[in-house]
Amino acid sequence: MRWRAPPGLGVAAMSYVAIDYLRHISPTWHARLQPALWSILALAAVIRVPFYKHWFSEFRAAIPFVASMLFMLSALLFEALSVRFVTAVLGLDWHRDTPPLPDTGQWLLLALNEKLPHVIVEILRARIIGLHHFLMLFMMLAFSVLFDSVEAPGLGLGARYMFTMAIGRLLRAISFVSTILPSARPWCATARFRVPAYPHHWAQKYYVPYASDANSIRQLIQWDIAYADTGKYLGDYQPDWGSMSFLIDYLRPTASEGSSWYSLLKKAGGGCNDLLYSGHMLVAVLTAMAWTEAYGGFSSALIWLFVMHSAQREIRERHHYTVDCVVAIYVGILLWKMTGYIWPVKDASRGRRLTKLEKIQGRLIQAAKDSDMDKVRELLEEVEIGSQESQNKGPNRAMWVFACATIFSALTIVLLAFTWTSDG
Repeated sequence: MRWRAPPGLGVAAMSYVAIDYLRHISPTWHARLQPALWSILALAAVIRVPFYKHWFSEFRAAIPFVASMLFMLSALLFEALSVRFVTAVLGLDWHRDTPPLPDTGQWLLLALNEKLPHVIVEILRARIIGLHHFLMLFMMLAFSVLFDSVEAPGLGLGARYMFTMAIGRLLRAISFVSTILPSARPWCATARFRVPAYPHHWAQKYYVPYASDANSIRQLIQWDIAYADTGKYLGDYQPDWGSMSFLIDYLRPTASEGSSWYSLLKKAGGGCNDLLYSGHMLVAVLTAMAWTEAYGGFSSALIWLFVMHSAQREIRERHHYTVDCVVAIYVGILLWKMTGYIWPVKDASRGRRLTKLEKIQGRLIQAAKDSDMDKVRELLEEVEIGSQESQNKGPNRAMWVFACATIFSALTIVLLAFTWTSDG
């Protein structure tokens, strides 16, 4: 039977999005209402902690949660390395001189600007929702286990979200590093990166001689060997990175960028190539999938509308080509469905309830035949109480420590995520 979620979460989520949009309409009211909203939500979560009945389920999900977080951080590190590599390997001159790819989705949006009413076009252009909104919406979903809005454990839901995100990020990095595509914003690399203007010696040997001449490409296909004489390669700056010096060929640092390899990765951001597929859209789709599966309702439909709105804005503002958003949508949906087969999404207490229900099945059927509703109610309460008693066995003090540590860590993660992604 589908989980019947109590109302409130959807209202809180839509209130958050609406209040955050006030930054574009009335910054004064935004500065007043946003801290008040977050304070109310944080206080409500803390107040609910003593009444939460599923801390043992959360404790069992803690190790998968931490493991998934480490997996996701590793995937993000690999992605950051890949972003820097595809930006640096061909040099700034290539980024500046290579035109964007033809994108029929961009053409369609420009045509709709001429056909649709001005009000509709302005709504499509509005920055209603961004990356940090989708992250916050998921965090609100995970926290809502405290209010029985979604099924426990919340850490289990968070672990699945990060695990799926990590797989998606790895697949994304493998995709965009396999074939380097020009950015839809040709000025981006020059404005954001300080990599050398000329190609890396790998590209000087294997790409540049065969980039535009048809006869050279035909001979390359026929001989299947890099036959062109490129002369002496242009060298790169070689900092002393110690044990991390093997990254120099991939990151191509310059003297003006400092001596730390880590600082280069922090500057990678979203990159300035076309990164197939869109990472922003992957986050949006995974949030919508998690919301639909765990909570459902009218708010899920609104979140999917936000996903579509975010997709057309990515294309309209040329952060991505249309193909990046389309691929991200179906990859996100398929990945979430796939992890549903290998990830425990239900509370273990359901199994205990079923076991208890099997034991009293005969008495329950007899009570139903006798139309003894009081007896039926008593037996069902016995099932629920038995399930709760099995959860409440154990070191209560340890569970209190775990509960406090979990809430503190989760609120800290929320604060950091909001701070680091508030600019989208």
